[in-house]
Amino acid sequence: MTTITIFQNQNDVTGFHCMGHSGYAKAGEDIICAAVSVLVINTVNAIEKFTSSVFSLETEEESALIDFRFKQKADHDAELLVNTMILGLQGIQNTYGNEHFILDFKEV
Repeated sequence: MTTITIFQNQNDVTGFHCMGHSGYAKAGEDIICAAVSVLVINTVNAIEKFTSSVFSLETEEESALIDFRFKQKADHDAELLVNTMILGLQGIQNTYGNEHFILDFKEV
C-alpha cells in the first residue's frame, strides 16, 4: 500500500511523506504507483527548478520513500505546486479507493 501524509500548519503545507508500493498490479504495470510517482516526483522537481523555497529531501528507492519538508514557509509558487499535487492525489484516491492508496493530512 502507498501512504502519503501531507503535513500542515494551519493552512500552510509544511511537507509530505510518501512511502510504499500500492500492490495494485505487478511491477511495471501498476498504474496507481505510476500516477503517484509522477505527481510526487514532478512536484519535487518543479519546486526545486521554479521556486526559491528551501527544502530537505530524503529518498529510499526500495521502500519507495520520499520525505519532503520545507525548511521555512513555502513561497506562493511552491505552495501552489504542492496543492496541485494534492488535487491529483485526491483524484487517485477518489477513483481507486483506500485499498491500495491512502492520502492523509496531519496538523503539525
